[in-house]
Amino acid sequence: MPELTSEEIKKQQDFEDEMLPHLDAIYNFALRLTTDPNDAEDLVQDTIVKAFRFFNSYEKGTNAKAWLFRILKNSYINNYRKKSKQPHQVDYDEISTFYETIRSEQSNTTDMEDIMYGQLLDDDVTRALERIPEDFRTVVLLCDVEGFTYEEIANMLDVPIGTIRSRLHRGRNLLRAQLVEYADKRGYTND
Repeated sequence: MPELTSEEIKKQQDFEDEMLPHLDAIYNFALRLTTDPNDAEDLVQDTIVKAFRFFNSYEKGTNAKAWLFRILKNSYINNYRKKSKQPHQVDYDEISTFYETIRSEQSNTTDMEDIMYGQLLDDDVTRALERIPEDFRTVVLLCDVEGFTYEEIANMLDVPIGTIRSRLHRGRNLLRAQLVEYADKRGYTND
């Protein structure tokens, strides 16, 4: 295996210093977009590979997190377009596992990750967020959950700031409408 040049070693170190601190944040965003831990991991991996590949175009010291989020969002959109043009496919391993689960009539799992994600995805707020259209959900997540500014979001999504403000306002209203029943059940009132 050929040895790395000092330039390649420097690139790797700079990449790790600038990009890897944001790994958890991009995974959380990917999980919210895909709603599936495996798809989220694939999306993050794709994002990291692309970020490393195009790291020379990144200006060191600028907002690395926003740059990664933009790559992730574009990858998600491209993957969605690709999948929507393909006929639905069934994975044999999935069916086989499902059959075995039914056959043994034992579906209790002790896998902590499954339990945690199951609870996360069963949460009323998460379900409400998933029910609002993707354009609005994305802006609400980027602003209210990830804390990006309107300008950063506009840059990531390649849309005007006015559109970001409009989508955020509308997305919050749609989310609020989804959560009225949730609030009533938990005793929150609109006094």
